[in-house]
Amino acid sequence: MAEALLRAERVSLSFGGLKAVSDFDLALQQGALDGLIGPNGAGKTTIFNLLTGVYKPDQGTIHLGDARIDGLAPHVIARTGLARTFQNIRLFGDLSVLDNVRIACHARTRSSTLSALLRTRAQQAEERAVEEQSHQLLEILGLDGRSTETARNLPYGAQRRLEIARALALAPQVLLLDEPAAGMNPAEKDELRGLIRQVRDRFDLTILLIEHDMGLVMGLCEQITVLDHGEVIARGTAAQVQDDPKVIEAYLGSQDEEER
Repeated sequence: MAEALLRAERVSLSFGGLKAVSDFDLALQQGALDGLIGPNGAGKTTIFNLLTGVYKPDQGTIHLGDARIDGLAPHVIARTGLARTFQNIRLFGDLSVLDNVRIACHARTRSSTLSALLRTRAQQAEERAVEEQSHQLLEILGLDGRSTETARNLPYGAQRRLEIARALALAPQVLLLDEPAAGMNPAEKDELRGLIRQVRDRFDLTILLIEHDMGLVMGLCEQITVLDHGEVIARGTAAQVQDDPKVIEAYLGSQDEEER
């Protein structure tokens, strides 16, 4: 098997005396569409924060391709090729839908402040490219007809799709989706399932998602990692993790606990 695109090896993190993540390993292959699940408080979002530089691990290493990224600042990791969405939507609510995506596109531009002030030919060409790419992303995410609307006025499901568009504007190799179906109705979740597959294939992405909707996870993810109290307790296909006794106990509790 080829070397994984995103690798975490024996990553651990404590907050004071609380062990939030313990010896976490991950090997995400190029083109994978995998899931990270677990009960509330299992450490899933903490893992995402470690992968994206919000937290620095106490021990262990994280690599994206050939680059070691643990300890780097989040904006540096984003430029390296790792983008994410958030469990709680973090759009620029007072800006337009289009401007939310344009700002993300500008993170990859090369023009200096001086060239922007002088409106050089190269800067103007780059600005046209940003505008074109932003509109293309909105079209792919089904938001092209809402580009002038204020982001906070979008329906909840559309705001989730705008977050994905903004993450794609960074041209990532790996996309982390933190509960992308949160707050969506069943019809929106069905649409999201197809959209995630479309985005993976169209942009040649590798995707890791956290999600509490087990129907979505089991019907979408090719490999699933299960966390409980910061430790990996199972990893495999949907069928394998569904039948794992440790997973059943983590979600439902043991028989001994029920009898107490």
